[in-house]
Amino acid sequence: MALKQEGVAPRVGSGPSGAGSLSWGLRSALAVILALLPAPGLGQASPGRPTRPPLIVVSFDGFRWDYLDRGLTPSLSRLAAGGVRAQALVPSFPTKTFPNHYTLVTGLFPAHHGIVDNTIRDPATGALFHGSDTLAVRDPRWWGGEPLWVTAERQGGRAAAMFWPGSEAPIGGVLPTYWRRYDARLPDSLRVDQVLAWLDLPAAQRPSVLLVYLSDADDVGHRDGPDAPRMADAIRQLDAMIGRLVDGLRIRGLEGAADVVIVSDHGMAAIDTSRVVVLDDYLDPKAIILLTAGPFLAFDPRPGLEDSAARAVARIPHAHVYRRAETPERWRYRDNPRIAAFVGVADAGWQVVERLPLEIRPQLFTGGSHGYDPADSAMHGILIATGPAFRHGVVLGAVGNVHVYDLLCRAAGLTPARNDGSPDSVRGFFGGR
Repeated sequence: MALKQEGVAPRVGSGPSGAGSLSWGLRSALAVILALLPAPGLGQASPGRPTRPPLIVVSFDGFRWDYLDRGLTPSLSRLAAGGVRAQALVPSFPTKTFPNHYTLVTGLFPAHHGIVDNTIRDPATGALFHGSDTLAVRDPRWWGGEPLWVTAERQGGRAAAMFWPGSEAPIGGVLPTYWRRYDARLPDSLRVDQVLAWLDLPAAQRPSVLLVYLSDADDVGHRDGPDAPRMADAIRQLDAMIGRLVDGLRIRGLEGAADVVIVSDHGMAAIDTSRVVVLDDYLDPKAIILLTAGPFLAFDPRPGLEDSAARAVARIPHAHVYRRAETPERWRYRDNPRIAAFVGVADAGWQVVERLPLEIRPQLFTGGSHGYDPADSAMHGILIATGPAFRHGVVLGAVGNVHVYDLLCRAAGLTPARNDGSPDSVRGFFGGR
């Protein structure tokens, strides 16, 4: 009998689930125990095992495209050599974590799925969303579109999500069958082990689509920068997690039989306090509601101050700031009321920030950051796909991340929901199939 997992949702149609009545500490302990238990009959086909290979999606937050070229990733490089690798995965605007993770699994630009930044103000209600607000991330009103796990559940499958942004909310009334509440303290090794434990479930309960989120590259990149010695350690650690996953699949007789897709949401650029513009020198802080500052700038002016704000931002050096309706068309970042009235990006490596935090904690503005224009190659991530669904030994050009949802649905045998991507853009991953 399988141990009860935190966040096991009822089947589609029976309504959203709570996380059970067990305490968080006890649930966490049980989940860890389950993750470490050996599976019965390893390497043998279980009766009733689904004939379609499972799809495992791994996200490396903040893993820049060129980290693969540093000679630190034997496991990733082996998978890429045996499957398909895009030269780069181009994020959507803004190049932030929550918008791009949700674009990857919906195929919608942020303006269309509603997660337009890591910090959002809904003008209709005044409600605030922030990625660290546990109540907000579980509120389905923020999340539009149909993410991959909902697509799978609605088409008769089971999905499992380990910390993927959006997976804690009952989107369209649907949660993944298995999910975990985000806990940054949980080691990567146990995150991978939980995915493997879900694959050990009896055939009738086993998920066919599994997602897992790992944040080491982003954490180290922000603190130390993309070229720091500690980044090399983080890259090696993440590569070891892929080795751990592949070893676990091998033990279960699934190496080469499961489809594995590895992505990242954005890259990372080096920053320092010598390339900082103080926003207060151009805009009175009391005249605006500032939502985001840094490489990416978003604010709403106080009523009646729109024109004066427009004149002020035109003087900000090392940045391009626009009214929402005038943002570059290629950003696809206009048609959502949650987008701030003024939006901009700093030049590569520069930041536009408030004076007070800069003076109090200057270390926050050193190391690395993201949020720059998606055209900046430092913002580009990775896309590797391997398994029976994909071609072997192929390197393709850059791919926009809005197309990844179609790729994942095709690999999983799912009919995608309406989205902004194009199946033709990922056809090269599948050859003549």
